[in-house]
Amino acid sequence: MVKHQPLQQVYEKQLCLSFLTGIYGCRWKRYQRSHDDSSKWECAWFIILCSTFSLLLFWAYFWLEAHNDYNQFNWLLYNRSGEWKDGTVPILATTAVGFSYITFLMILALCHISLGQQLNLYWIHKVGVLAALITTVSGVVSIDDVWGDEWDIILISLQSTGPFLHIGALAAVTVLGWLVAEQVVRAERTKFHMILLLVYLSVLLALYMAPLAISSPCIMDKNSLKSRPDVIGRRGAPMLAPENTLMSFNKALQQGVSSLEADVTVSLDGVPFLMRDRTLKRTTDIAKVFPDRQHEDASLFNWTEIRSLNAGQWFLENDPFWTVGSLTGRDRNRIRNLTVCSLVEMLRLAARANRSALLYLRRPPPEHPHYKTWIMDTLWAVQRSGISQKRVTWTPDTDRGRVRGLQQTSLEKLSVEELRHRGISSLTLRYSQASNKDIQDFLANNMSVTVYPVNEPWLYSVLWCSGVSSVSSDTPQVLRKVPYPIWLMSPDKYCLVWITSDLVSIAIVIGIFIFQKWRMSGMQNYNPEQIMLSAVARRPSRDVNIMKEKLIFSGTKTQEKDELSLYHENGYANVHSQVVSVPVCAGCDSYTYDGITW
Repeated sequence: MVKHQPLQQVYEKQLCLSFLTGIYGCRWKRYQRSHDDSSKWECAWFIILCSTFSLLLFWAYFWLEAHNDYNQFNWLLYNRSGEWKDGTVPILATTAVGFSYITFLMILALCHISLGQQLNLYWIHKVGVLAALITTVSGVVSIDDVWGDEWDIILISLQSTGPFLHIGALAAVTVLGWLVAEQVVRAERTKFHMILLLVYLSVLLALYMAPLAISSPCIMDKNSLKSRPDVIGRRGAPMLAPENTLMSFNKALQQGVSSLEADVTVSLDGVPFLMRDRTLKRTTDIAKVFPDRQHEDASLFNWTEIRSLNAGQWFLENDPFWTVGSLTGRDRNRIRNLTVCSLVEMLRLAARANRSALLYLRRPPPEHPHYKTWIMDTLWAVQRSGISQKRVTWTPDTDRGRVRGLQQTSLEKLSVEELRHRGISSLTLRYSQASNKDIQDFLANNMSVTVYPVNEPWLYSVLWCSGVSSVSSDTPQVLRKVPYPIWLMSPDKYCLVWITSDLVSIAIVIGIFIFQKWRMSGMQNYNPEQIMLSAVARRPSRDVNIMKEKLIFSGTKTQEKDELSLYHENGYANVHSQVVSVPVCAGCDSYTYDGITW
């Protein structure tokens, strides 16, 4: 007797999997997906994707830490092009877009590996990955040419971020152990799997020992922390008012700076005035007042001509620090009427506030009438201002013998013996020139150290822990809000954190490998009589597609099994099969499958 019974086949819409394979490889249909091993070509593209991600991660980290020197970067671009613009905006925008895009593709690729799906990056994404890679490489090469000395910021920043980056990297590699374990614990291990395991364990071991290479002055006892470094207003407070103007210096004094720093040059008629650039083009309206002379050296104008220029309107128009929007209406009106500041005005302001002054002098060109007397002109301005000579710090190396009454500082990192021979008791160095060891050596020989430019709290904290005497900053209003180093940790506490994080990572990795081994062994221990079919229980839902077929079964078990196998081979089964059993009732003609009897 043959019974006819409809066999119900149920397909679930795997929305999450469809999203992953669709976005990554444009494989939206079930039949387009595959559990086969990825081709060598697709594996190569995965390596390219990982390389692009790593390079973009480095690039993004560099620009995040280089925020301390954005103004210097824009100034370098201005000196090259002659036009002021914020060159960091397009770089940051493209970096953010590219990094987000590549990170998204990386997550999709790792999900493919975790789910056992074949990698098949869509051609549009391949073009996008290559574009991101080429753009980033071009950016690295360009920055190395224009701003090569800025790479030092990466190593210096690791003194602040190193311990935290180590823990983050350890957590990420520990999580990747899930994917590595899935590949390694398979029954059909290959040479590739062994190499993968060896590389993973090597990286993990390197991360476990990484703290041995991490050196930070902030890993110290609290009792060894020295007093807070003084903050020098570098050209005043150039984020709050135009640089080297009287208003800028007033703003810096309001932020509690200990000293004022200025760039000094001498006018055609011998008046020292404050100007950073070689020309007046960037910081005045000379293009309107003297359009034919805007490219001339600033020192080739007499003081009357210089004083007639507006030194504030450019700040409101260019908004070099993106801070104009936060200014009050009163401050904006004051800025519109600013003029170029003379050295005497700045020194008198410092004297009234009982503050010091740090002077950077630029010698006028040889054709200048005061080419040989520029130092005497500057000293005469210092005397006229009424400020105590002990409060004025002199930086030029020329004619130091004529300025013995002033404080002497060197802009070069010389030996202690050479500094003492020249009668210099302090150094003013760029932060990349002053390592923690150098600072400690100078301090041990009673040499004070001033570091510039220090605009970010993390850098200020690192230098504070290093013991520097003072820092020169464009952002005194920011550093004023740093009453204590961002983080400070004793060596014993850091060792405890290090060992604890390593032990936790080891325990998690071992647990992952044991679980994956147990999981794979369980999947391999099926009864030979079990049949692979893609079927699930009947569900009254609109989200499932139901396909019904009638099978005609003969009275023998062999024919029934053959027909079921044929049914599976003809493509009616789901790609993602689940194991179901067909129990055989000895001595009867009826069989049960998934609640259906025939």
